[in-house]
Amino acid sequence: MSPLRIVVIAVLLYLAYRMITGGRKDKKPEENTNSDSRSELPVEDILMEDPICNSLVPKQQAIHLQHDGSTVYFCSEECCNKFIAQQGENR
Repeated sequence: MSPLRIVVIAVLLYLAYRMITGGRKDKKPEENTNSDSRSELPVEDILMEDPICNSLVPKQQAIHLQHDGSTVYFCSEECCNKFIAQQGENR
């Protein structure tokens, strides 16, 4: 067997080994792996429902309108304008 063939076989065996093991090193397991760790994260935003199209919109990104002492949230200017038009027709 030629030295080139031996090198090729060695490289193929190494690649097969890496594919089987996933190419990852042994990692130490984290000591504090708790399934409730997600509940400890602070809530960054709340989803609000658009009254026109009923889509959910993050409160910080929504277009809001004060109406009858409460705040109404919309996904777009179009929905806000439709709401204003509907409220004008109801009066």
